[in-house]
Amino acid sequence: MRRSTGYLIAAGVVVGSVALATMLVSLAPEPETREPPSQIPYAETARIAAGSGPIPVHGAGTVRPSAEIDIAPQVGGRVVWVDPAFRSGLPVSAGQVLFRIEEADYEYRVREAEAALAARRVALLEARENVAIARDEYESFAERRSDDAAPEASPLTLRLPQLEAAEAAVRRDEATLAQAKLALTRTRIGAPFDGIVRDESVDRGQLLAAGQSVGRLFAADAVEVVIPLSDADAALIPRLWAAPEGSADASVSAAARVIAEYGDDRHVWQGYVDRAEASLDPETRTINVVVRVDRPFSAGGRGSAQGPPLLVGKFAEVVIDGVVPDAYFRVRRAALQPDNEIWTVREDATVHIVPVRVLQRIDDEVYVTGGLKDGDAAVIGGIRFATEGMAVRTGSAPGR
Repeated sequence: MRRSTGYLIAAGVVVGSVALATMLVSLAPEPETREPPSQIPYAETARIAAGSGPIPVHGAGTVRPSAEIDIAPQVGGRVVWVDPAFRSGLPVSAGQVLFRIEEADYEYRVREAEAALAARRVALLEARENVAIARDEYESFAERRSDDAAPEASPLTLRLPQLEAAEAAVRRDEATLAQAKLALTRTRIGAPFDGIVRDESVDRGQLLAAGQSVGRLFAADAVEVVIPLSDADAALIPRLWAAPEGSADASVSAAARVIAEYGDDRHVWQGYVDRAEASLDPETRTINVVVRVDRPFSAGGRGSAQGPPLLVGKFAEVVIDGVVPDAYFRVRRAALQPDNEIWTVREDATVHIVPVRVLQRIDDEVYVTGGLKDGDAAVIGGIRFATEGMAVRTGSAPGR
């Protein structure tokens, strides 16, 4: 009796457990169904933009003066006067006297030369008179000869060598006088062109020797920036090699902008490509292109109308207006694939491989020509290889 009761209880427990499990399974939510991931690769794209205007050529260099000279007297002596404007950083005008050397010694030399020349001119008059007398005497002698066989007069007889020597002595003393007057004018040392004094080291009372440098002066009419460029970048500058030698006409040269920072501000000066040097830099194998900025120190010129001047020695960036192709495109640099190819995505979401010619690389952008269209989508990431007609899923790059 007890054993049968135990079997019944066990059977009841099993039946209850099965019923409870069945109820729990029936009340459980249906499992979420997911579609398998797509096998089509994802490609990140950026828009291709048609370019317009000149292709920029970027470079950088240090500002240098277009001309710079040492200030030195051509004659020696004691300094008796110095122009107050002859100081470092101040402008001077062409012909402005910067300092003077004591003139007394050179005035004495002029007087001595004048006196010597006056004596030589008297001697020349005497020599001419002697020639005339000698010729008359010879003609009288020839007339007295009855045989009509008077010998020909020699130059010494007519005193011609003495006349030539007197004339040469006059010319020599005239040159000596001119030299003395020239030395006197050189006691006033002037500026050969409009410029700015870089440095000076002369004071009143100082004794100077001829050729002794007492300062430096650089031209104020223009400055230059020498920028090293690769031959590919130099080839983008129009008329670089066709400009006439020594030409400073901005109308036949490529325009350029020189940019320099002063504090937190950036200032821009308008310039132009003046010339390119005729040899490669032996170390960098680059071409030095010279950009010229006219009147960089004066407002209202080609320089900055307001703000600081374009100082000599300043490091500056340069942007040159390059060639203007008939059609070119600007593309993200990441879109440029090996072998100069760009992968574009067509409207049917397939890849089209376009060979291009690279004109310029600037920061995150490249300038190219080829069979592209404005507004095309170029692959810049997501896939590492592509084939013509390959299907892709696309998404635009942020901010592009």
